[in-house]
Amino acid sequence: MALNIINCKKCGRIFQQITSRRICPDCEKALEDKFLEVRDYIRQNPNVSIMEVSREKEVSVEQIKQWVREERLLFTNAEGSGIECVMCGIPITTGKYCARCKGEMAHTLGNAYEKPKVVLQPQQPSSSKGKMRFLNNDKR
Repeated sequence: MALNIINCKKCGRIFQQITSRRICPDCEKALEDKFLEVRDYIRQNPNVSIMEVSREKEVSVEQIKQWVREERLLFTNAEGSGIECVMCGIPITTGKYCARCKGEMAHTLGNAYEKPKVVLQPQQPSSSKGKMRFLNNDKR
């Protein structure tokens, strides 16, 4: 089993990469702490723009956009979020797609597989047609 030793993209320290992230555990912890600060700031200032958050919390716009795309952050004002639907380009508050494009993709995916066809079998004529039948529940 080979060890995957790499340099952290943020601080340059050498560390053993265990996850797909290319930053060391210390930088990852610092980034998560910064995320919590940003999240709390957005909650306290619901109509804030992405530029204001970046300036006030000293976080890059790209990092904030990444958290929004990951659906970890939600802006209340779509125009202020700076995030656009990757399909149609309208402003959105979180994720990658607007509600309309998500619905269209779900519809398309729902129609992508062939649904089983229900085949009704014609009823076989019965010799007791028009007669009453009883089930015998006696256990002898």
